[in-house]
Amino acid sequence: MPEKDLSALFLDTLKDIYYAEKQIYKALPRMAKAAESDALRAAFEKHHDETEAQIERLEQIFELMGKPARGKKCDAIEGIIDEGKEIMEEYADTPALDPGLLAAAQAVEHYEISRYGTLKAWAAKLSMKDAVKLIDQTLAEEKKTDEALSKLALTAINAEAA
Repeated sequence: MPEKDLSALFLDTLKDIYYAEKQIYKALPRMAKAAESDALRAAFEKHHDETEAQIERLEQIFELMGKPARGKKCDAIEGIIDEGKEIMEEYADTPALDPGLLAAAQAVEHYEISRYGTLKAWAAKLSMKDAVKLIDQTLAEEKKTDEALSKLALTAINAEAA
């Protein structure tokens, strides 16, 4: 049995977020299509493009480690995405749809920020300087997306629903 050290945990978590990013990449077009606000739709479309680049960065990290880029089923992201689907079904054609979609998107962002923050710390501890740089780039994008969603919620989406 392989040793369960920080390097193994890093790889397992990398597989988790790789799977999660691929699921997010599939979900974002559905969320964009469901959004009634043009600004929210545009935010989802922008993040879809960013997610593609984030997947490529993860693949670079796998390559740096000499490991195949493979995902590991992430129950957490499955649950968060399922909640987003429920919102799309239960609140379709209501004023609460966009705030619900936005909240679901922020749940995704917060999960990603948590995972990338952890991976960055572990990569630093493992002296994986190139991985730290790649993860830091993605972490900055995720934080910026979360801030943009918060601003959108406060300035438009929530007020329009009320």
